[in-house]
Amino acid sequence: MTYLSDIEIANQVTMKPIKEVAKSLNLAEEDYNLYGKYKAKLDALELAKMADQDDGKLILVTAITPTPAGEGKTTTSVGLADGLTKIGKKAMLALREPSLGPVFGVKGGAAGGGYAQVVPMEDINLHFTGDFHAIGAANNLLAALLDNHIHHGNHLQIDSRRITWKRVVDMNDRQLRHIVNGLQGKVNGVPREDGYDITVASEIMAILCLANNIVELKEKLRKIIVAYNFSGEPVTAGDLKAEGALTALLKEAINPNLVQTLEHTPALIHGGPFANIAHGCNSVLATKMSLKYADYTVTEAGFGADLGAEKFIDIKCRLAEIRPDAVVLVATIRALKMHGGVPKTELGEENVTAVIDGLPNLEKHLMNIQEVYGLPVVVAINKFPTDTQAELTAIEEACQERGVDVVLSEVWEKGGAGGVALAEKVVELAERENNFNFVYDLEDSIEEKLTKIVQKVYGGKGLELSKVARREMAELERLGFGNYPICMAKTQYSFSDDPTLIGAPVDFTVAIKNMKVSAGAGFIVALTGAIMTMPGLPKSPASERIDVDENGTISGLF
Repeated sequence: MTYLSDIEIANQVTMKPIKEVAKSLNLAEEDYNLYGKYKAKLDALELAKMADQDDGKLILVTAITPTPAGEGKTTTSVGLADGLTKIGKKAMLALREPSLGPVFGVKGGAAGGGYAQVVPMEDINLHFTGDFHAIGAANNLLAALLDNHIHHGNHLQIDSRRITWKRVVDMNDRQLRHIVNGLQGKVNGVPREDGYDITVASEIMAILCLANNIVELKEKLRKIIVAYNFSGEPVTAGDLKAEGALTALLKEAINPNLVQTLEHTPALIHGGPFANIAHGCNSVLATKMSLKYADYTVTEAGFGADLGAEKFIDIKCRLAEIRPDAVVLVATIRALKMHGGVPKTELGEENVTAVIDGLPNLEKHLMNIQEVYGLPVVVAINKFPTDTQAELTAIEEACQERGVDVVLSEVWEKGGAGGVALAEKVVELAERENNFNFVYDLEDSIEEKLTKIVQKVYGGKGLELSKVARREMAELERLGFGNYPICMAKTQYSFSDDPTLIGAPVDFTVAIKNMKVSAGAGFIVALTGAIMTMPGLPKSPASERIDVDENGTISGLF
């Protein structure tokens, strides 16, 4: 059977003018600014005006440990929102913006898939409303101000060996990971080793997504640590008098972007911090505004429930003072087979034994959601044509033992109609009382927080802190950052820090190599393994399959 590509499906659908979508949210024209016919930016100031309004229900979509087979978290999120609309609920999406790096790299587009997409998908996947360009410009202005200060006498006594701020570009470009700049004489600056990160790894991206308003944004930007001086004390963006100009560049980017699904459900697509080095969630502003506009807000967190959901809870929910009412755990039979040891080339064949062997991964995530996070959960099986009833039955039986329902999600093929059963279950779960918990207390020491994440969420036995990490941890506590939440930077492919340990490994230790503070964003990053903040392109990048015809119609974008 031949299936249409995502962009072919998107191009067949007639979008509503965004003014009509805004009207469905009872927005007046002065509450938003148009970006063409099908995109708009909401005024962030509107959130303060709605402070006395009740919030709707918040639904978190997360997933089992990712595999190369794919899980379809965004597709499920979009289809669930459309399913909620189909059953008469006032629903809305709050999702991250895609980065150009993955769009042109391995993944392709990231606006959902099949008949569960947000549109205009080509705009969302490419330049959209310019938010990422604004963040990159602000990041690189700060880098330029830092080097300019050193060039003009360095009265802050910045130690050029301890500069922590890098330039960024929203592209996968391994050539820029390590560079030397400031060459060819005094007029061109002070020579030093440097490097680039991808824009989504910038702390400014994380800050934008955690700020409640522009005043808070400016204050967080002021606190960014860009380097340390010769006495070992931090040098901040405020010391460089940079926060005003940075905020000016981000004045429009802080406003959430309004678009729609293929079935015209409103969607706020805003921000996109890296899910390893940062917290991997859309902006607090978009989520909070959606909670005011809709009875049900569907949102997602990056990677599996050990990384994305944990950070959503311990960083975003804590700092934004919100909490989810229900959780959807997305799984596929294909991914469970991979966790059961089946290679990607053999996933189309029925293999109940492999599904059963892969179930410990699903069960560990369920245990975390129910017992560690204290939230009601439903398992959504993102259905593929090769799935068999025997394989589905194996999952249902395992989930029944934990008192968890399993619902088939057919949103890729059927859109909102394929998400009705999931929507009905989510509405039921959201009415239940929950025992929402954070994984750790802010008053815990840094080492205690790390240990609780490893033992309670990952299922490991403990930590292995390098000498460098211990020294950095002591310095962070000395500088007053000990009460910050933790952002664990580890592989997404395993509960452990070893991507080859699939399934649900036990008795492992997690090696913390380095620690650094994102003082503006308000969390400590603990780095394990080889976490890339500047990815590279694959041998055959997705960009090779992207084209534009004589009418300006884009093809190959997923």
